[in-house]
Amino acid sequence: MSEHELTCGLEIHQQLDTKKLFCDCPTSLVEEEGATFQRRLRPTTSELGEIDRAALVQAEKRMRFRYQAPPSASCLVDADEEPPHCANNEALDIVLTFAAMLKARPVDEVHFMRKIVIDGSNTTGFQRTAMIATDGLLEVNGRVISVPTFCLEEDAARKVDTKAGEITYRLDRLGIPLIEVATGPELHTPEEVKEAAQRLGSMMRATRKVKRGIGTIREDVNISIPGGSRIEIKGVQELRLLPIYVEKEVERQRSLLRIREVLKERKVSRRDAEVRDLTETFSKCPSKVIMGALKKGGKVLGVPLPGYAGVLRSPDAKLRLGAEMAQYARTKGVAGIFHSDELPNYGIEQGYVDEVRKTFELGPQDAFVLCADDVKKAEAALRAAVSRAYDALVGVPEETRDPLPDGTSAYSRPLPGAARMYPETDVPPITLEKERLDRIASNLPEMPEVRTARIASTYGVHEQQARQLVRDGWDDLFEEVASSKELAGTAARTLLSTLPELERQGVDISKLDESTLREAFTALSKGEFAKEAVPDVLSLMAKGKTVPQAIKELGISVMSTDEAANVVSRIVHEREGFVREKGTGAVGPLMGVVMGELKGKLDGKAASDLIKKEIEKLLSS
Repeated sequence: MSEHELTCGLEIHQQLDTKKLFCDCPTSLVEEEGATFQRRLRPTTSELGEIDRAALVQAEKRMRFRYQAPPSASCLVDADEEPPHCANNEALDIVLTFAAMLKARPVDEVHFMRKIVIDGSNTTGFQRTAMIATDGLLEVNGRVISVPTFCLEEDAARKVDTKAGEITYRLDRLGIPLIEVATGPELHTPEEVKEAAQRLGSMMRATRKVKRGIGTIREDVNISIPGGSRIEIKGVQELRLLPIYVEKEVERQRSLLRIREVLKERKVSRRDAEVRDLTETFSKCPSKVIMGALKKGGKVLGVPLPGYAGVLRSPDAKLRLGAEMAQYARTKGVAGIFHSDELPNYGIEQGYVDEVRKTFELGPQDAFVLCADDVKKAEAALRAAVSRAYDALVGVPEETRDPLPDGTSAYSRPLPGAARMYPETDVPPITLEKERLDRIASNLPEMPEVRTARIASTYGVHEQQARQLVRDGWDDLFEEVASSKELAGTAARTLLSTLPELERQGVDISKLDESTLREAFTALSKGEFAKEAVPDVLSLMAKGKTVPQAIKELGISVMSTDEAANVVSRIVHEREGFVREKGTGAVGPLMGVVMGELKGKLDGKAASDLIKKEIEKLLSS
């Protein structure tokens, strides 16, 4: 993929390790639910009197929102029953520090704005955000990328449950301060997107004031290709998947551009959705979906799509406009739709397909769409699906999409516009005094490249390992546990190689957080088990075992030197002929035998020393 085929920009949202932005509540997530209350949210107009299109789409869903307010992690500010307090000064200093690291220009005065958000993730119906600095620069592999904006904003509430017509949020996460930083649209390959995100992440961590772990940093990636449109994939949490999301989105946009050309060749034009009631046609259809809808009093509705045959789902599955339409339909509360390119299937036999084609008087190049549900829902879903079908005439519609675990994405809502912002009147402006900026500029943290060089020289690890430790965010833990050069080597290998290998083997390494790893390394440093047993110990700890439990289950309690010497002596004498023939060259082959028998009960170096000693003793006798 050349740089002319792709344009990307990144937005990074990183939680700060302070108290909440507009109150003194702690910023730890909790399991308690606390008191609950319920709200409905409606869109408001901007200062120009306009309603944001994304907010309008969300409002049309008519959702109820239930909030859990745990007393240990939320207060009246979070519930929007008390005005916000003054913005957290420590959080502001962290953003100013990060901005200074990227040579950005701070604003003269900080003004908070309200960004309309009515998906229920904020009790107020808006998110507070403020511009802190502009015009930063980020170096990525020798290229300088612009970083136009540095913002301080509040995180959203945490979604804990979703059911028909209602979403439940917990207020423990609401109000946690976030750095929001955006690059310019200057990234041109999937790997470059990942590298920019890694660089920004490592520089944020260098402040030593950001939170760590899954969910504490989220990436939004804006993607476009020539002829396409800007698409925002919002809320990517796994850095390693960033390139895959970019690649899949490029494939999707190319597919939509091919669909546009097919529709142009067929001279398809936009027309009103001709929704018809086909319930009588399907009254005896064995499809479980249709039978279920009819039993609940629903209807089967259909719409013709002249000229769309073969683009809703092509035989090679490379053109899949039907999947796009289904995602739009689901925003109206239905489980999905059927389209003619995938029929007969799902219990809908060819006879029913032929009957619908006859009813709509369709030709070979024409298609149709069906929906079985409550009549109001089904009609709204079909109109949304058909609207999306006709959007294909212009190519790629601008939209916000949700990341899916397989690297693809799904439609969420239209891209928001400027109409979502209006001034915050409850938070006073903050003048950034010269003394404050000078203090921050004179106390900047160690830059990642400086830290890399220091770790390599101090702990004797390879520079590439040091760089990866810093880039992947393991540097703090590494320095905590690397009490000796030997342990440093083991720690580096464990963090950089063992953990990925365990993940490839199916171990859920998300359970191995820093405290768990710290526990394992502490036991290792005390000699409670040998470094060769680290993978096995961590595998059991990922399943919830403690270090003592893992050691007991594996039977790897460290063997005394005398016991180990006896084992080595027996193994050497059992192979006396081989030892006399090879001399000291027998050490390597015997290492595998000895370590296999000791099974992690003895450190490899100690075992090697015992083997050498026993061989020398045998040869001298």
